[in-house]
Amino acid sequence: MKKLIAEFIGTMILVIFGCGSAVAANTLLANAGEAIPLALSTLLIAFAFGLVIVAMAYSIGNISGCHINPAVSFSMLLSGRMTAKEFGSYVIAQILGGIVGAGILALILGSTTALGANGFDAASAMNSNMLQAILVEVILTFTFCIAILGVTSKVKNASVAGLVIGLTLTLVHIFGVPFTGTSVNPARSIGPALFTGGLALEQLWVFIVAPLAGAALAAIAYKSLAKKEDTEEIEGV
Repeated sequence: MKKLIAEFIGTMILVIFGCGSAVAANTLLANAGEAIPLALSTLLIAFAFGLVIVAMAYSIGNISGCHINPAVSFSMLLSGRMTAKEFGSYVIAQILGGIVGAGILALILGSTTALGANGFDAASAMNSNMLQAILVEVILTFTFCIAILGVTSKVKNASVAGLVIGLTLTLVHIFGVPFTGTSVNPARSIGPALFTGGLALEQLWVFIVAPLAGAALAAIAYKSLAKKEDTEEIEGV
């Protein structure tokens, strides 16, 4: 139960700070015009998500592994690092955390019209179409998950794992924000979409299916490349 509570709290905080920072950065961009270039806005969002992961990794990582992402848990399941029962429980806790986090963010902002929901076409800064959005999310999630599988495979990496994972999430956000807002995390997408509704809810399936596909590919690739004798799983991950 402690692991599930940790996953709930971690995902909730990720949505509040990550999506909240995205809303704030985009609001500043809209109000300040040239004073806040789009590139700077993207960096602010990217570092917000990355730093949240670093903070959570070093606070709840030793409790639950700090997945706070169904895609990460899916890659762990396919890699044999967790059971189907554990996976199901983690995903439920993560989705509930994402929904509660989005609800708290809506209360703070006093509106549900902009909660950092993911999207493509009209909802994309790059006007990405559906196929582009799917491809981008698969690649981003693949990169994120294979980094996690690699850095958590050895106990000696425990002290730096949180930093590596956080910086990798920052990296994928820098590339992905202009295309889709960067999901790589179904729970992060579900919460805001449920409150925002409309286009965000219609497009939500992409940000569930694509990250899970990317996570599956990462698990397959890592299992194919890694030697069993070189893998020593970090406790709790």
